[in-house]
Amino acid sequence: MASSVVVSLLILSAAGLLPLLAYSKGGFSMELIHRDSPKSPFYDPTSTAHSRLKAAAQRSRARATYFRQAMQKSTLSESPASAPAAADNFYSDITPNTFEYLMSIYLGSPAEKILAIADTGSDLIWIQCKPCDECYHQSAPLFDPQASSTYKVVSCEAESCSALPQGSCGSESQCEYNYAYGDGSFVDGFLSTETISFDAIGGRRVQFPKSFFGCTHRSNGTFDQNEGGLVGLGGGQLSLIRQLGSAIDNKFSYCLPSADQTSATSRLNFGSNAVVPGGSNGAVTTPLIPGYPDTFYFLSLEQISVSGQAGAVNVKPAASTNAKKAKDVGGNIIIDSGTTLTLIDDEALQSVTSKVLSSVKLPRVTDPEGLFSLCFDVSGEGGNNAKFPDITFHFSGGAAVVLHKSNAFIESATNVLCLALISSDGIGINIFGNIAQQNFHIEYDLGAMQLTLAPADCAHL
Repeated sequence: MASSVVVSLLILSAAGLLPLLAYSKGGFSMELIHRDSPKSPFYDPTSTAHSRLKAAAQRSRARATYFRQAMQKSTLSESPASAPAAADNFYSDITPNTFEYLMSIYLGSPAEKILAIADTGSDLIWIQCKPCDECYHQSAPLFDPQASSTYKVVSCEAESCSALPQGSCGSESQCEYNYAYGDGSFVDGFLSTETISFDAIGGRRVQFPKSFFGCTHRSNGTFDQNEGGLVGLGGGQLSLIRQLGSAIDNKFSYCLPSADQTSATSRLNFGSNAVVPGGSNGAVTTPLIPGYPDTFYFLSLEQISVSGQAGAVNVKPAASTNAKKAKDVGGNIIIDSGTTLTLIDDEALQSVTSKVLSSVKLPRVTDPEGLFSLCFDVSGEGGNNAKFPDITFHFSGGAAVVLHKSNAFIESATNVLCLALISSDGIGINIFGNIAQQNFHIEYDLGAMQLTLAPADCAHL
């Protein structure tokens, strides 16, 4: 069934993608907006770097908990005996307010501009639509499908409907979805097709007719009024990336500037624009590992080393339930742009902490916020210019990703610098977060199932 669904999606999308193939063979790029950027509706000019960090850390923990629940329920749903129970308590595409990036899209004909969450940890593209009898309040107008000449609801008998993790049949045979959140929030609507467009950097509009998206007619819970919907950039069948498929050569990438560069623009790249240039200094490649759910981008993290310290720290392998097939070795860490901090197992964290302590000759202090286990007072001689060791993450395939000070340490309070790693124990999944990813050009090649990371000045890429 899964293969037939993929074929169905490709057939349905192919006709609409022909204009793109003819017009955009060189690939395209668009802007990613960090939630704390002055360009974001969430921007708070009264916030401080420390208050933003605290909020991001809290979101990281909540998001990691969601990932764990999603993996557990996805694994259960693979068992025929467990499927009904899993369907009664299905996981959502994203936990409200745990995102970090936004992107602008256009929907319909004529096109309406929508500011939506950009999320590598989810698949379905969904937007709030009229009529919306029970919906969370949003500042922007709701999308009106009746005003668009290209809108069409998908039948529940269509094979594409079975690509939803959980679908049902509406009163008029529409393909209906209902995603429930752990905090009681929910979104409910119809799988549909519509023209989705983007403003590419350079001033041109790129269109994708007959794209699948969720038209949400009921929602409630802890959503924010500035959210108009979500664009899933995950690895599942209904994500934007999988739908564009061969039109972008199954490739996308991003490059995230440092968090303190609030005026810098992040880029989300597709097709040939996404390719890390050959010969890029320091570029490394590691396999993307199939796992449950296929939304998440799993990697295999083998060891962590600290410069100047002998011996590398071994990282616990993945639980067998994460593997796509019983004979496979599952990935033990998810790379995710929507999680700020990096999470590793507690045993590995303690060993890394010990090695960093041996390397840094500064007074150790307690994090005032209680977020981090290892912090230093940098107020003395040298201050923020004090040297800190590089921390290298060794992924499978020989990919050694070197994290310099700005990727591995973060200022938790004035003159307090902390190791930006936290324990995944009690959460159950390791995550390679976006602080660690800053100033790397990161290419996802879903055709070859590999990830390439190359050091870059993302503010000027």
